[in-house]
Amino acid sequence: MEKTFDYKLDGEKYKVVMVLKNNKNTYIKIKDAETIYVTTNFFATKRDIKYLLEKNEDYLRKVLNKMKQKKEKEQEFYYLGSKYDIIIVPFDDIEIEGSKIYTPSQDKLDKWLKKQTKELFEERLKYCHSLFEEDIPYPKLRIRFMKTRWGVNHKRDDSVTLNSKLIRYDIKIIDYVIIHELSHFVHFDHSKAFWKTVEYYMPDYKKAVNELKE
Repeated sequence: MEKTFDYKLDGEKYKVVMVLKNNKNTYIKIKDAETIYVTTNFFATKRDIKYLLEKNEDYLRKVLNKMKQKKEKEQEFYYLGSKYDIIIVPFDDIEIEGSKIYTPSQDKLDKWLKKQTKELFEERLKYCHSLFEEDIPYPKLRIRFMKTRWGVNHKRDDSVTLNSKLIRYDIKIIDYVIIHELSHFVHFDHSKAFWKTVEYYMPDYKKAVNELKE
């Protein structure tokens, strides 16, 4: 069961969703830059939740601002770790010059980016696979947009799926995700042995992990 109401913070209005369950504790969760979810018990009132939110405004402010920054960044055009301004021009070719990318249309830019993503991911997969001393399969590559994961290892059919959003990051980050997924052919878990394998092939992998969390 759910109830909703509006809540103002720093002059901005947010939608609050009260998720009513048969539980003792109350939890605040923020999934996007516009909505605050509060899981609570059936007896909690709107007034109770407003009081709780007021007590936790510093936390709300911090998380909501981070969500807004993330949303703004996702709406900008990044390619291999650099941000570009998109300039629509009356010629057919796509060109990158400085911090600008020139394209005849958004549709053509999307197709170009898809082609670049496929070619680059295939190239990096080949390179990263060549690093491994273990006898691991050369996986089939799949590319798709994923909301919550950067990569997936499918051991059953010896394939690896990479998030298409990785093209926004530099080569080092792309290589980390590929090495992470290839390491699952050695250890199909996240044990200490698995992370030692990742570290062996990318000693500074933690930098990539932190950047992907931002």
